Amino acid sequence: MKATKTFSLDEEILAEVKRTKGNRSESERVNGLLRFALDLERRAALDREIASFFEQAPAERDERLAFESAGLVSWARD
Repeated sequence: MKATKTFSLDEEILAEVKRTKGNRSESERVNGLLRFALDLERRAALDREIASFFEQAPAERDERLAFESAGLVSWARD
């Protein structure tokens, strides 16, 4: 479903859209660029979320290695 909206664009952007649209209409070109930009924005947000999650990993890794070492020592005694 398409909706008609009015946006103001810089003349440089309009010129670039016209230059790069190929056989498509300017509207199709702008829609494609917006979809690409929105996808890129979502991926960047996901990358930031992943980085935030793994910031805690080094401390947890040290704890896990200590636990594994203690387990190996315990198994060696048995």
